[in-house]
Amino acid sequence: MPSLNQSHKTRKLVGLPLHSLRQGVLPAILAALILCFAVPQLSAQDTNPLANDPKASKLGEFQFRSNCAFCHGLGARGGGRGPDLTRAQKRHGNSDAELFRTINEGVPGTAMPPNGATQQGVGMTETEIWQVIAYIRSVQVKAPAQPLGDAAHGKALFFGDAACYTCHMVEGKGGRLGPDLTATGSARATDYLVDSVRNPSRRLAQGISEAMKEFSQEYETVKVETADGHKLVGVVLNEDHFTLQMMDLREQVHLFEKDKLRSYEKSRESLMPAYDQKLLSDKDLQDIIAFLLSVGAQ
Repeated sequence: MPSLNQSHKTRKLVGLPLHSLRQGVLPAILAALILCFAVPQLSAQDTNPLANDPKASKLGEFQFRSNCAFCHGLGARGGGRGPDLTRAQKRHGNSDAELFRTINEGVPGTAMPPNGATQQGVGMTETEIWQVIAYIRSVQVKAPAQPLGDAAHGKALFFGDAACYTCHMVEGKGGRLGPDLTATGSARATDYLVDSVRNPSRRLAQGISEAMKEFSQEYETVKVETADGHKLVGVVLNEDHFTLQMMDLREQVHLFEKDKLRSYEKSRESLMPAYDQKLLSDKDLQDIIAFLLSVGAQ
């Protein structure tokens, strides 16, 4: 049978008598626990708690420029790596909660990293993420009531008379000399796509991205002559100070040591011809863009 002293000890918890816990400490602990579960966490909100707050949107623009613009471009209209975020339809979810998750957790298998996982920016708090979402909503444009063009006709042109497929691939079908356009419809603004067709040399498309390189390799035109006099024309796939990897017009990949080439010349004049209205009417171009948008939205 326990002694009186042992019985007294069992009535103490964390150095306090049980009657003291009942009278003051225990109710306070219970109240704190109830408060924690009763107040939803900021990150668990279904809708942005800072929606329609102009001040939050302005702060979000600052955070966007610091952490997001490197990939998504100034104004969120798309960059070399990230998609155009001004569109109402977004590839990985349109709701506030989905946007929060995408920003905070990233998208595995894509160039979108988790929040704070790169050297761009310093990482954002939950409140700052909501501010960024408020900014994105402020620049987001409403989807047009009617499609910009005929996607079915655009597909027929892409793989037919316009011959886009000879250099560009969509969903695994087409050429490899130019960039894959499968995700271009979600990554680029419409006016950017139009300009890329009408003036392809103005802004060269970006190709291979590497973790150790600050910027992606662009689709620069390259002309080489080997030591035995063989001449090749194509696009740069990758290069460093000593070597060049290129794809020629027949889609053959070559790797050269630069010091063993007879000549080597790069140009920012795109191999893609400029499609003026004589080669491609505005209506046909809008149809092709509608096709790319329909693919990018999938």
